[in-house]
Amino acid sequence: MKPVAKKDLDEIKNWFTRYVRLFKNGDQADLLNIVLKEEHTFRVCNEISNIGKKLGLKDQELRLAEMIALLHDVGRFEQYAEYKTFSDRQSVNHARLGMQIIKKHNILKALDDSAEKLVLESIGKHNLPSLPKDEKGPCLFFAKLLRDADKLDIWRVVTDYYSRKDGGRNKAVELDLPDTTGISETVYQDLIHGRIVHADHLRNLNDFKLLQIGWIFDIYFAPTLQSIQSRHYLERIRDVLPKTDEIRNIFDGIRRYLKNPLLEDPKNSIARMRRIFNSENG
Repeated sequence: MKPVAKKDLDEIKNWFTRYVRLFKNGDQADLLNIVLKEEHTFRVCNEISNIGKKLGLKDQELRLAEMIALLHDVGRFEQYAEYKTFSDRQSVNHARLGMQIIKKHNILKALDDSAEKLVLESIGKHNLPSLPKDEKGPCLFFAKLLRDADKLDIWRVVTDYYSRKDGGRNKAVELDLPDTTGISETVYQDLIHGRIVHADHLRNLNDFKLLQIGWIFDIYFAPTLQSIQSRHYLERIRDVLPKTDEIRNIFDGIRRYLKNPLLEDPKNSIARMRRIFNSENG
C-alpha cells in the first residue's frame, strides 16, 4: 500500500470544509444540526488519533485512520438536507450515501487502489449493528478503530444533551423517537444477554439510551474503554433512565461484563493488519 502523505490528508480536509459549507443554510435549527455533525467529525478525528497513538500506530497509519474518521459521516449532511433527520430508518443509510459521495467527488484520487478500498469499506461498516463474524479483510482493524472513536464522541454528544437544563429537545438527535415511559422487552432481553441492541427494536427515547449503553459490548480496544470509564458515560446515561428493577438488572450485567471485557490484543491486531498490507502489496 502506498503511504498516505500529509498533503493528501490536508487536501481532503480542505475539501471537507468546503463541502460542509454548502449545507450551512436554512433556519437556525438546521444550521445547528449541520454544525453538530461537522464538530462531531472533527472530534472523532481526534479520538481515533488518540487511540491509535496509544496503540502504537505509525504516522502513515495514523493519517489513514484520520482520513477514515474525517469522511465517515460525510453522508450525514446530504441526508439531513434532504430528509431533516439523522435516522437512517426514516431516510437513507448514511454510510452508503457517504461512499457514493466520496466516489462521485473522486476524493480519494491520491490513494492507491488498496488504500481507497480500505477507506470505503471501513466507512461502509461503521454503522452496522456489529461487524460480520467472518470479517477478515484488511479494513477490519481500521473499522474497529473507527467504531470505537465514533462511539466515544457520540457518547459525549448524547450525555451532554441529556444533562441539559433548558429542557429543549432536538428531534434529530433523538432520531424522532417519542419520550414515553418504560422500555421495550426486546431491548431489555438484548442487554440482559449481552447483545448489542438493534435499531429496529427501538420504540422510545429510553430504548435509544439503552442502545447507547449496549455499545459497551462492541468496544474493541483498552484505551477506548479507559476513556469511557474516566468520562463516566455509562453512569451519566443511567442517571436519565427510569429507576426500575429492569434498569438495575441491566447495569448489574454490565458491571459483570466489565470485570472481563472482550478486548483486542493490540499487538496481535496491529501485527495482523500489517501482515495483510504487506501480503497485498508485496
